Amino acid sequence: MLKEYTSKYVNRPVGFVGVGISNIPIIQAFCRSGASVTVRDMKDKDKIYGIEQLEGLDIRYLTGKDYLKDINEELLFLAPAVRPDKEELLGAQEKGTVLTTELNEFLSLCPCKTYGITGSDGKTTTTTLIAKLLEASGKKVWLGGNIGKNLFKCLDEISPDDCVVMECSSFQLMKMKHSPDVAVLTNLSPNHLDWHKDMDEYFDSKKNIYRFNENTKIIANIDNEYTASIADEREIVPVSCKERIEKGVCFDGEYIYRNGEKIIRGEDILIPGIHNRYNYCTAIAATADEVDAEAIKRVATTFGGVEHRCELVRTVNGVKYYNSSIDSSPTRTAAACNAFKEKVIVIAGGYDKNIPLEPLGELFTRKVKGCVLMGATADKIQKVLDDCGYEGTIMRATDMKQAVDMAKSIAQDGDNVILSPAAASFDMFRNFEERGNIFKSCVMEL
Repeated sequence: MLKEYTSKYVNRPVGFVGVGISNIPIIQAFCRSGASVTVRDMKDKDKIYGIEQLEGLDIRYLTGKDYLKDINEELLFLAPAVRPDKEELLGAQEKGTVLTTELNEFLSLCPCKTYGITGSDGKTTTTTLIAKLLEASGKKVWLGGNIGKNLFKCLDEISPDDCVVMECSSFQLMKMKHSPDVAVLTNLSPNHLDWHKDMDEYFDSKKNIYRFNENTKIIANIDNEYTASIADEREIVPVSCKERIEKGVCFDGEYIYRNGEKIIRGEDILIPGIHNRYNYCTAIAATADEVDAEAIKRVATTFGGVEHRCELVRTVNGVKYYNSSIDSSPTRTAAACNAFKEKVIVIAGGYDKNIPLEPLGELFTRKVKGCVLMGATADKIQKVLDDCGYEGTIMRATDMKQAVDMAKSIAQDGDNVILSPAAASFDMFRNFEERGNIFKSCVMEL
């Protein structure tokens, strides 16, 4: 199927805006098929991450400030972080260039049932849980999108009996023209407002996960005002951890119920926190047609969580160190802190996404014994804490090693230290994975 698709573009101009992890395998595939490939990137060629993987291929490069000059490609793949409303792209579209993405093309071609997961918090854990539940029921699962494999390059290997589970970011969804068979919306809160024009655009992009398929099964969290409002326009399968519902999936503080039937006790779930009860409820709702209670229990009692998400790194002198580098917003940090019964010590701060940080004041007052602030948002967080009269210890660090050492100096036997930045990583690190891995290295050196 992939070869058939790319072979249609032999000697025809195909372009890519932004190299990126998602576009590299597709660039390779089109080059192998004989297409006339152009790669456009605002970075200089020698600074493009992963460019070495394209060495030896017949590619025309346009980089630097003129990277969008004279677009004449028939088909133009946009990397996730590229906005589709750039003047040059809109002009090219008017002249006949088709703007698309790896995930959009994949959905138009995929031969099997597809599950798409989006939201502000909990996407990766919920996506992983859905994949594990389906695997526990005997399905062959392809995990991709914002995590896992590049799905487009796997098209020739996917059979109609398989399942595809994909995490979808707002960046990806904003450019989508196809929707999966099952659409999951975990929750919505202000996020990525450094990229989106406003909250309305952010929410509207998320709706593309079901907008283009009237038969899509929609799972939505009714405890969140944004995702609950989807029920005003489409039928949903509701998820709640605040109220008992007969239709859908809910957690009553003791058991998870599916359509009124007890499925599993909350205490049987290995990963902690109410946010993970939401993740399980959502995954159970999404897979209700394929997964029974026994398969759910097998996963719940063995799955220890996803890397960089409340991941226990090590215990040193009675102090547990957790890596939750994925926490790029105050709501994520709240979920991480609330997963612990006792007050915690938090390493926070990072790239400024222009989202409100005021919720950290109440959270830190209630749940944080002491904190180490670093990165571009350190001053903003400090002001929030000062304004709310926070009485815990506040320290400032210039790098991760110093932050870990400072957290260690605050911690006592029985404490939990957690890296939960409430901000993105791009001020000091390439991505949240690099930030989390450096944190783990620093902890291992204690």
